[in-house]
Amino acid sequence: MSSAKLDFRMLIGVISDTHGLLRPEALDALRGCELILHAGDVGRKEVLEQLQAIAPVTAVRGNVDHERWSQQLPKTEIVAAGGAAIYVLHNLEELDLRPDAAGFSAVVCGHSHRPRIEEKNGVIYFNPGSAGPRRFKLPVSVGRLVVEDGRIRAEIVELKITA
Repeated sequence: MSSAKLDFRMLIGVISDTHGLLRPEALDALRGCELILHAGDVGRKEVLEQLQAIAPVTAVRGNVDHERWSQQLPKTEIVAAGGAAIYVLHNLEELDLRPDAAGFSAVVCGHSHRPRIEEKNGVIYFNPGSAGPRRFKLPVSVGRLVVEDGRIRAEIVELKITA
């Protein structure tokens, strides 16, 4: 019997704060992902339907998601992927647990529209920024999580907006 180690790699797309606008550039950046996380402020259910055409979607409700369809979205979600546990919520200020103590490898959030990757106590805190309408002079961006053998690497993808 072989003792060769099986390598496992998974690419997860991360998007937030679309506010009803799903740009073609965001769709292009998420193609090839095996799973997509939407960290809230979806804006329109059609956004989730378009993302579903690329990969399965896990989405949470943001503070602008008030329509009837959005009430089915949870405020938080736990995703197991590639041997890692990921906690998803919209507003990081509403985090009500210690991710390191709970065994999470990453916390995915949105809300601020500011892309950010930070590591604390062995947990990656990841905000992909806003993929919807441009706000102030902040970039329009999405993100990717690369999960390999239970370890996560995060990256921001700034979108080149043509229109």
